[in-house]
Amino acid sequence: MKKLILSSFTLVLITAATCFAQQKHELDIRLRAIDVDPQESATIGVIGGGVKINHTIVPELDFTYFFANNFSAELILGTTRHTVSTTSSNLSAIGGSTSADVPLGKKWLLPPTLTLQYHAPTGSVVKPYLGVGVNYTIFYGGDPGPVVSSVSYKNHFSFAAQAGTDIDLSKQFFLNIDVKKIWLKTNVTVNASNLTPASSPQLAPVLANIPAVVKINPLVLGIGLGYRIK
Repeated sequence: MKKLILSSFTLVLITAATCFAQQKHELDIRLRAIDVDPQESATIGVIGGGVKINHTIVPELDFTYFFANNFSAELILGTTRHTVSTTSSNLSAIGGSTSADVPLGKKWLLPPTLTLQYHAPTGSVVKPYLGVGVNYTIFYGGDPGPVVSSVSYKNHFSFAAQAGTDIDLSKQFFLNIDVKKIWLKTNVTVNASNLTPASSPQLAPVLANIPAVVKINPLVLGIGLGYRIK
């Protein structure tokens, strides 16, 4: 995946550089409402099962700078909070169900994303574009929920792709519709040592370090208004 990210990003950089002589000085500022819909899956140690992460709708601010007639760089800023739980986990070792859903509380994600975009030269009010880039997601805040002691998430780089269109409303204002896919995963560690049965103290170290690889892979749908500065 890292090689794919670097290869895609390098290809776009090289292509953009060949067009750099055709300077276009323009900055677009957009305010979008985005629906972040995780396409989640997980591999969970010890207790097994899957994962459920809720979708959320939040505001997003982005800045797009045109460095050539049809090429731009977009920086996307926003933060989301998600509710997380395991699904169908086996808790029989601690006297629970063999198919339990375990709430793991809420977590905040700060996922700044930088994409390089190609804008089709349509010559009309409808201006479609494609983009590829990188995302770095920071996990912060939140709580572990009412069951386990703690849940930790590892920050992670990932690959992002997007497609969208700007629709001119005037020379300066435009409507924006945007779709992104982010291939995001994280390593998670759950500390459930507080659930150790008194009769099985040997389980404490095992329950204190339950590992999981969680693929979040959100689909991000956005719509908003933009302002063009030339």
